Amino acid sequence: MATLLLRGKCPGVTALVLPRVGLCLSLFLCCGGAAAVAPHRDQFQNPIAAHCLTSSTPSPSHRILAALTSLDMKVRIPIDTFCLKESKISQCPQQNSEASSLRHAFKILDADFFTDNKILEVAKGAEEFNIPIIRANRKSVASVDGGLQNPSCLVFDPNWGSEQPDGINRRFTHPVPSGIQRPGSNEDIAFMSVLELGELIRTRQITSEELTRLFLERLRRYNGILEAVVSYTEELAYAQAKRADELLAQGVDLGPLHGIPYGLKDIIAVPEYHTTWGSTSFKDQVLDIDAWVYQRLRSAGAVLVAKLVSGSLAYDDIWFGGRTRNPWNIEEFSTGSSAGPAACTSAGMVPFAIGSETAGSITYPAARCGVTALRPTFGAVGRTGVMSISESLDKLGPFCRSAADCTIILDAIRGRDPDDPSSRDIPLDNPFTVDITKLTVGYLDDAEMEVVQVLSSKGVTMVPFRLNYTVDSVQGILNFTMDVDMLAHFDEWQRLGKDDQYEAQEQWPVELRRARVVPAVDYVQAQRARGKLIREVRESFNVDAFIGNATDWEKVCLGNLVGVPVIVVPTGYANISASPPSGTRRRTTVTTGIYAPPQKDHIALALAIAYQSVTDHHKQRPPINDTGPNDWTPNAQSKKYPPRQLLL
Repeated sequence: MATLLLRGKCPGVTALVLPRVGLCLSLFLCCGGAAAVAPHRDQFQNPIAAHCLTSSTPSPSHRILAALTSLDMKVRIPIDTFCLKESKISQCPQQNSEASSLRHAFKILDADFFTDNKILEVAKGAEEFNIPIIRANRKSVASVDGGLQNPSCLVFDPNWGSEQPDGINRRFTHPVPSGIQRPGSNEDIAFMSVLELGELIRTRQITSEELTRLFLERLRRYNGILEAVVSYTEELAYAQAKRADELLAQGVDLGPLHGIPYGLKDIIAVPEYHTTWGSTSFKDQVLDIDAWVYQRLRSAGAVLVAKLVSGSLAYDDIWFGGRTRNPWNIEEFSTGSSAGPAACTSAGMVPFAIGSETAGSITYPAARCGVTALRPTFGAVGRTGVMSISESLDKLGPFCRSAADCTIILDAIRGRDPDDPSSRDIPLDNPFTVDITKLTVGYLDDAEMEVVQVLSSKGVTMVPFRLNYTVDSVQGILNFTMDVDMLAHFDEWQRLGKDDQYEAQEQWPVELRRARVVPAVDYVQAQRARGKLIREVRESFNVDAFIGNATDWEKVCLGNLVGVPVIVVPTGYANISASPPSGTRRRTTVTTGIYAPPQKDHIALALAIAYQSVTDHHKQRPPINDTGPNDWTPNAQSKKYPPRQLLL
């Protein structure tokens, strides 16, 4: 508990306010008082001095702050905001009563319909009943930020039908490329697919150690330009690569990822290495946790070469070390918090990487950087050891060169994680053997028509399609869910004022302050509306898959709320806007999304594999800093990224 000390201009004029801090403070602020907070003492002694400036008429926001204090919301009040004039203490107007002050707080909760007597009754009950429970729960589960422990018992299941896992986690069979020869240049090796690199290793044309050295060199060469790497795991990488080579020499082949280097988004914990979450507040953090996805990749023989940039606390591409750029146009930033995985995969700095999405952090950077990436069905990949935003929205997925590579990576990391209640063994068919000629696929108005035409030519039945639903607050539901859940995982961070250190004040700090006053009842109503949305989407989803824009914000929100998988595929390139008159190699990437129902990831993957089998957009290489003889490399820019909009 805190003791509130109120001091007037005259030394020695003080007042001690005890339990009903918020109500007494509201009365006092109405009189123009100054406030300071000190640790509680049994006896009143050594009051804090306050420098008082004049504020003759308190604003409504002062009264709201005061009333919110009675709801156990920590209030940091600028000490120069108010002034106490001793004569005013006894002259507070009658209308500035406890009830009217509290009514201001009730108004921002959309609950100012109570009578004054009921408001006072609520305040008394909150102090005597609610706040002790709130504090006990917070002490029990919220003293450590990040949501790594104590997951909610409320588990979201995106399953639409009665089909249940059969308990057998069948692995995919995959094609084995033949006739693969080692290219003459390291540049060509860097852009080979996972399956091709694996064949080079198995046929002893290259060792895992050689491959690891190649990618570590590329990471260092381009990181100064792209700002996409947080830490190099060099010692670990060489140890894992050496082990992979030794096993292969003994005749032990761990599968298609044996000896293949990769990167992890830096919200994924690896022991002995920093897991910074991209944030100044946590940049020195080392977690003694083997993340589940890291365990799966390690057991598959993959070699971790770097922890890649996550935007600060997984918001966008701004992090404590800078802002990650797009290899296709380094004047642009990569967008989305899986900035490092997208940029590094695009630039041939790693063959593949693991990112995450809560609301667009796979789809946006994949589209901007021109890589193939999969946001899988919610629950397909375990999240133990991963910083949590929202337990009903967070997903892990691969960034790759192709849909075939995405299939290989998903197969390695999918399955039930015993410490993640949301994860499950999802019965997926083998994407490499799906008969796409039996599929009916819809296309939206914003679909890339080349994809429609290619799939049609390969025997897929393509039909115009529209997803119908009546819920008109999709984006608002996403914001409520994500922001309130995030605040539950970073409650202590906000209460200690660490949000003031955040790299982009218009992002999480603003959203999480707003989330502090989302009533529990309205959070539940949002989940009920989410349930209605899921039912309507399920009824409207009368095709096997559909093609549409992958970065339309409404579809991003809807897809994450419902839990549907989507694969982002490059479909072309366009000239950049304001291109230099003498020309440039920089380009704007064009992509589309292939969406499937929950637990039908194999359908989206199969369609993407079919499309990429006859196109080569996914094989193109970005210029990075080789933009052309008459182009220029931009200097670091300071550009604010707007907050997510609460659009109803």
